[in-house]
Amino acid sequence: MEQMKKIQECLGPELGEMNEIIAGTLHTSNEMMNDIVTRYLKIKGKQIRPILVILSARMFGEVTQEVLLAGAALEMLHNASLIHDDIVDETELRRGVATINATMGNHIAVLVGDFFVSNALSAGIRTGDIRVISALSALGKELSLGEIDQICNARDHALDESSYFGMIRQKTASLFMNCVRMGAELGGASDADLNLLVRYAELLGLCFQIRDDIFDYFEDAQIGKPTGNDLREGKVTLPLLYALRTAPEEEARPMRDLLLGGDLTTADIERLIEFARRHGGIEYAYGRMREMQQEAEALIAPLPDTESKRAFTEIFDYIIERKF
Repeated sequence: MEQMKKIQECLGPELGEMNEIIAGTLHTSNEMMNDIVTRYLKIKGKQIRPILVILSARMFGEVTQEVLLAGAALEMLHNASLIHDDIVDETELRRGVATINATMGNHIAVLVGDFFVSNALSAGIRTGDIRVISALSALGKELSLGEIDQICNARDHALDESSYFGMIRQKTASLFMNCVRMGAELGGASDADLNLLVRYAELLGLCFQIRDDIFDYFEDAQIGKPTGNDLREGKVTLPLLYALRTAPEEEARPMRDLLLGGDLTTADIERLIEFARRHGGIEYAYGRMREMQQEAEALIAPLPDTESKRAFTEIFDYIIERKF
């Protein structure tokens, strides 16, 4: 946590300017929209994604106005996806604050999410760089397909790691990948360096989602969702997938039957969580994250030892170790 705070402080001027771009871009003559947007922007998180844009540009060149616009565009698109996710998942709290759909209803929340998407594209166009616009377009498709894949996996009862990793790559890692792609391209990275940094970001994004999924196996009021929320929505994540694959068949079969039956009760969810934890699912998920972290560190090892490179390493540590 301290490492992340230092990175934020180090990038304070750039993040401040980027947030001014976001606020200015989202400003409108409509008083209701301005009020909703202003309140929403006050609860921004760590802003890891625009930080990745800025660090990637710094690693190979300068942080220009175009870089800040790209970071603003990605942050707005990310927030649009969160607003829409809250509607779909009927989430009432995000970062401990009532969601737009909880306070204003789904109709207005959808419109606010669409407003964020449109302004993300607007900021991208202001860069004057077709690569940024292309990345935003591709990212919008990947995020949507990732969510659809997740729904299909739940409906089809896809209980294999391959389906899970394919889904989280589109749903989560794609955003991290496009963050560093935009920043590195605008910073003047070579194709070789760009490719290795994008792969680094892919591994980072996969770990981010795995760590997020682990939260669901523990009670924690800070994260704004109850234990077992994923299972209530039909989402089977890595810890449980591992337990289903490795546990003795006489123990795994009843758990699969529960999942295939649908309409899980609270007692069913508690059984599934206990089963996953008892059979090493949490340890396995952490092990996979550490393996990916090692691969990621090997990828950027040949790059010059700069402050930006060290920040990438610290962000990876933060993502795996974060508590919320």
